[in-house]
Amino acid sequence: MAYKTLQVKTEGRVGVITLNRPEALNALCDELTTELTAVLAGFERDEAIGCVILTGSKKAFAAGADIKELQSRDQVGLYMHDPFAETWESVARFRKPIIAAVSGYALGGGCEIAMMCDFIIASETAKFGQPEINLGVMPGAGGTQRLPRAVGKAKAMDLCLTGRMMDAEEAERAGLVSRVVPADDLMDVVMEAAELIAAKSLPVAMMTKESINRSFEIGLTEGIRFERRVFQAQFSLEDQSEGMAAFAEKRAAHFKHR
Repeated sequence: MAYKTLQVKTEGRVGVITLNRPEALNALCDELTTELTAVLAGFERDEAIGCVILTGSKKAFAAGADIKELQSRDQVGLYMHDPFAETWESVARFRKPIIAAVSGYALGGGCEIAMMCDFIIASETAKFGQPEINLGVMPGAGGTQRLPRAVGKAKAMDLCLTGRMMDAEEAERAGLVSRVVPADDLMDVVMEAAELIAAKSLPVAMMTKESINRSFEIGLTEGIRFERRVFQAQFSLEDQSEGMAAFAEKRAAHFKHR
């Protein structure tokens, strides 16, 4: 299927989604986020996909929300038709592992979309920030909530109140980015990580993702209880039997994703 604002392909068990609005530095318009929601829904249903990569161009992952669309909206219109809740959050709701591969600008909504992914691998050219305050608003798609969880209160306050950008090195030190690689190597490194994930048991990968995400929403005691119950449930999977048998027999596991 052809998309106007995305490029979509699969490589083995990995789905690759590339934001494709070069004339607008991949600004996140309604059409793009609607198409992104549809693609993610398809990858969610596709049992042959075990991991997804979300990326942009070398110049920009996404430079933010499309301000030309937003500036004409009013409070009632945004409340009645909330693009952030209706489409943007599809990335956060995606149940399979998803990696953000970031080069260039990831600002405002672009930074927020990247943070909705399970982790970010950045090129050395990446720039992150929440500059919405320069437009007379604050972040509206999770920037004041996910950013403090990733980098701590002080760094989040600094970025959201000054509107400044931080480079990839600072983002890695702060914990926003899992690793930084040379720009020319970014997609090779991210694809290698995605293929490693996609080769694991898909239900176990999904349960692991759910358990880690749950740790940010509940207390430690309840989180440990949740983890233990999920761990116990995995002993009903064929993949658990195969994985442990393969280890005992000193061979590679052949997971069936069930």
